[in-house]
Amino acid sequence: MFNIEEELRKLPDKPGVYLMHDKNDTIIYVGKAVVLKNRVRQYFQSSRGKSPKIQRMVEQIAWFEYIVVDSEMEALILECNLIKEHQPKYNTMLKDDKHYPYIRLTANEDYPRIMLARERKKDKAKYFGPYTSGQAVHDSIDLLKKTYFVRSCNKVLPRDMGKERPCLYYHMGQCKAPCQGYISKEEYKENIGQVEEFLNGNYALITKRLEQQMMKFSEEMEFEKAAEYRDLLLSVKRLAEKQKADDDMNVERDIIAFATAGDEAVAQVFFVRGGKMVGREHFYLTGVENEDRSTVMANFIKQFYSGTPHIPKELLLSNETDDQELLENWLTARRGRKVRIVIPKKGSKERLVELAEKNASFVLQKDSERIAEQEKKTKGALKEIAGWLDMDNLNRIEAFDISNTSGFENVASMVVFEGGKPKKADYRKFKTRTIDGPDDYASMKEVLTRRFEHAKRELEELKENYEETSGEDIKDMGSFTRLPDLILMDGGRGQVNIALEVLAEQRLSIPVCGMVKDDNHRTRGLYYNNIEIPIDTRSEGFHLITRIQDETHRFAIEYHRSLRGKAQTHSILDDIPGVGGARRRTLMKHYGSLEALKQAEVEELAKLPSMNVRAAQAVYDFFHH
Repeated sequence: MFNIEEELRKLPDKPGVYLMHDKNDTIIYVGKAVVLKNRVRQYFQSSRGKSPKIQRMVEQIAWFEYIVVDSEMEALILECNLIKEHQPKYNTMLKDDKHYPYIRLTANEDYPRIMLARERKKDKAKYFGPYTSGQAVHDSIDLLKKTYFVRSCNKVLPRDMGKERPCLYYHMGQCKAPCQGYISKEEYKENIGQVEEFLNGNYALITKRLEQQMMKFSEEMEFEKAAEYRDLLLSVKRLAEKQKADDDMNVERDIIAFATAGDEAVAQVFFVRGGKMVGREHFYLTGVENEDRSTVMANFIKQFYSGTPHIPKELLLSNETDDQELLENWLTARRGRKVRIVIPKKGSKERLVELAEKNASFVLQKDSERIAEQEKKTKGALKEIAGWLDMDNLNRIEAFDISNTSGFENVASMVVFEGGKPKKADYRKFKTRTIDGPDDYASMKEVLTRRFEHAKRELEELKENYEETSGEDIKDMGSFTRLPDLILMDGGRGQVNIALEVLAEQRLSIPVCGMVKDDNHRTRGLYYNNIEIPIDTRSEGFHLITRIQDETHRFAIEYHRSLRGKAQTHSILDDIPGVGGARRRTLMKHYGSLEALKQAEVEELAKLPSMNVRAAQAVYDFFHH
């Protein structure tokens, strides 16, 4: 039994990160501290001065843990990683997880190429960006390829020269066929130099070139080609028009402001590169109610810049932020060069921040109805379901379905909804290992047992990992560590009882609910605590349950198709390391069924033709671990 008072006395006088858990072992808050002893104790002292949000959070704390680090900087890094991994309910959360595109120029090749890249790797290529619009990147790449005849193929040149005929782009006049040696390396590199000029913001060269080509084809009365170059010229002018917000030529900064309404906030970011406004983007945050503006700003900066590929040398903010010096040091370490945080009080910089703030307010106002409607369909629906089941808290729902495929195996699907939305990264597929023939109840028991035993293993590994590592070395240990608030079974009483049996064996207490169907196989109610609960089929809660049910079936059907698309000889034995076609045929011919094979010992297996001790051990371990 975790004794909070006793554990508070054991807190160390060191920097670190603390994790608050509720009664279901869910992490509900992650924070950092310069001195763990002082910071964590504050939560359990007098409620005077605490916001309603923090008071609600403290009431739900069942136990806490902490990770000691060497410095406040390490604590900040670890806090960022853990918040991103666990997405705790009471932390201010950045809803968006965007990956901004770059334009990648393979400058290390003899005949370089240009392409879109989602991350900036440590290779010998040159990267331009990041850009906030993927479509703008595609348009720019298309424009440059057409104008400067940049190749689109993946051939290794000059090694592959002359091995194949020129591609369609050559015949369309959009490539000079370096794969055939029709353009010299020097001329090609000269074109690439102009591509770099364009990507660095110098549009004069390409504009002049396009105008010359347009006039040339017009004088030769090749009006279709002239019109094509006219359209390209207009594209360049539109791109250039977007970058009229000039400032100092070498300025590289992000301008950040936000607006709040209740528990929601919108952060507006303007991206300035080379003194030009290259884009803007807004981000939604939740959990900001009763939070100081300085805290909201700090939380946004930590979450946004722990995931964005590029950090500028200056941030202009609309208000002060917590831990400003620490944040500057962290950003500087991530960028590799000095980063400054500035809160302008006058002049053009203040006007830019005010503009960002007005944009944030406009977006929040414009989207308030959409956000409210979305909330009704997600969190509102969860509240309805929680009310039907008399639950205090409902966020994560896991739904399971068993499917029988032709052949040697049963399969199962697990879908996950968090906050009323599908969380596809946590979906899982299972092949049963111990069930021979169609037996939905036995298959479900195996799948649920594996799911929760996996969770225990991951939690043990995670605790070991915390003891051995810190900071950015912390790794994502997988999705099974997060237990559901509710298990939703596609069947009724029988499936629910199987799930409850597994949970009892695993010593877990998680509500289980079954979907009761009418004669047309449509859900009419929920089976919970041995009774059928009727539900309003017009309610948002019912619509959410229907979406979960449909998604569970869709995921299972896709799994069916993927299995049917594979060779018909594929079986569960193919998933055993070291067992190929010959060994699989030997095993099936000798034992005839999975049930008989599972009873075999290692020594017996090793004596079979084409088998050895190592393969025999792998087969035995597969069915017994």
